[in-house]
Amino acid sequence: MKLLFVASEAVPLVKTGGLADVAGSLPKALRDRGAEVRVMIPKYASIPQSVIERMETVATFTVGVGWRTQYCGLKKAEVEGIIYYFIDNEFYFKRGDGIYGYGDDAERFVFFSLAVLESLIYMDYRPELLHCHDWQTGLIPFLLKTRYQHDPACRDIATVYTIHNMKYQGVFGIELLMDLLGAGGELFGSDGLEFYGAGSCMKGALLYADKLTTVSPTYAREIQTDSYGERLDGLLRYRSADLSGIVNGIDTESFDPMADPALEFPYRNSLTRKRKNKLALQRELGLPESAETPLIGVVSRLVDQKGFYLVEAVLESLAEEDMQLVVLGSGDPHYEYVFRNATERWPDKVKVWLGFNDALARRIYAGSDMYLMPSSFEPCGLSQLIALRYRSVPIVRETGGLKDTVLAYNENTGEGNGFSFAHYNADDMLYTVRRALDCYRDEHVWETIVANGGKSDCSWDQSARAYMSVYAGLLSKRKESITWPVIS
Repeated sequence: MKLLFVASEAVPLVKTGGLADVAGSLPKALRDRGAEVRVMIPKYASIPQSVIERMETVATFTVGVGWRTQYCGLKKAEVEGIIYYFIDNEFYFKRGDGIYGYGDDAERFVFFSLAVLESLIYMDYRPELLHCHDWQTGLIPFLLKTRYQHDPACRDIATVYTIHNMKYQGVFGIELLMDLLGAGGELFGSDGLEFYGAGSCMKGALLYADKLTTVSPTYAREIQTDSYGERLDGLLRYRSADLSGIVNGIDTESFDPMADPALEFPYRNSLTRKRKNKLALQRELGLPESAETPLIGVVSRLVDQKGFYLVEAVLESLAEEDMQLVVLGSGDPHYEYVFRNATERWPDKVKVWLGFNDALARRIYAGSDMYLMPSSFEPCGLSQLIALRYRSVPIVRETGGLKDTVLAYNENTGEGNGFSFAHYNADDMLYTVRRALDCYRDEHVWETIVANGGKSDCSWDQSARAYMSVYAGLLSKRKESITWPVIS
């Protein structure tokens, strides 16, 4: 089984979100299950210099972007046992600050999509299946079926497309996309890229990819509804037989509290050693040191989607509880102000670190007793999985992957690895936090909940098995559909 992952980011090379974790970690899990997997991403300036120095050139060629002809270099290097290919064009990808958010993002990722397909002619590897991720690669399944279907290098290649977040669809003006693709209106009908007067890159993949996946079973159901489908729910219902939800995993070697260099006190299941990390975190952030005081951690983008509207609404009530709250993140200036102000008002209760610090994030997972994640929607979520791995008990809203991975504690049966609430409501969230605090004060109950969380399988193993099943079923059908010529 020869697979080529195509994504706009991948750990450990470049990361802005959970997409990078999937594109970088899942291939290793698939390799361990017998697949041959390679990955293709843009060659960004932010890729570590040690990797850039090891890259070898596979080919150089040109790519037509509208009326323009652009240089493209195809490079490769092995990273952590996986061969990566890099699409090289400094005009598009040698940018200083970040990898998204530029005025020419449409042109940059149209070029990337075209370059991926053109590179198949020159590659020293013949994939049977392209696995594309998010809007930045959404045009690839579309172009494969509409422009490259007769190209010998592209013919008979199957495609799988993974939706990581329906809110980000790569929607641009029709005239702009026509210009970049060098196409006329034939590509923009109801069975093309047209999307309410504009053009959607994601819609192209939803129409033309052979199989669709998203990052949790619950999110797969949610996006087929008006509330979560972002105006593509009808198309997703139409393709429901080809859509499956597979929960993400995490790299359990990287996220291992027993071997994490960011932690002062390695541990596995020992609450005593975990609480030593809490004391160290309190000391580091200037909070009163107390092993008994429950500490709630948050590592997140500070945006509405992550539920900070709810947190802000009950912050005064939370501050009245016997607890501490530590927040690491950045985002909406309003929420940054809210937490800065809270730190000033309750310096012994609330601490915020604006920005991102990977080592501190790991110390928050290790030092927190509970991890708060009250998202309005959450396709999968990785933070609750990391929290479980570090024996921090998640408090979540029942949506998307949070519902699939966090089971509310049941006092009658002793089952459950966290706490959850169904309605996006600040009072429900506050009630759930208080319930968790009550359970924390009963050492026997708390040990049971933490132990349940320790049994959660946060690895990629089950997810890789599910993806292998999708690939195998698709490739089997593709081979059956090929009509071989009769030689007399």
